[in-house]
Amino acid sequence: MLEEARPCWILYLLECQAANSESTFYTGITTDLERRFNEHLAGVGARYTRSYPPLRVLAIREYTDRASASRAEAAVKKLPRQQKLGYFK
Repeated sequence: MLEEARPCWILYLLECQAANSESTFYTGITTDLERRFNEHLAGVGARYTRSYPPLRVLAIREYTDRASASRAEAAVKKLPRQQKLGYFK
């Protein structure tokens, strides 16, 4: 018997272009990282990434359910800049 495929939730950290020389970070969750990144690039993603276009995906972490991914997203968004990168290691 085959196991039913579960959607994998992905917590991701984007490096975004800022007006000054230092880049900024954006954190989000999705089940399809490629689609979501392309939405951010096209300006139909989050309001934040319309103002600060994404440059690249810095890190990801997978979760088995949306609730866990959402809790992790909320926790990462509260962290200082340098600790955000550390969260994914």
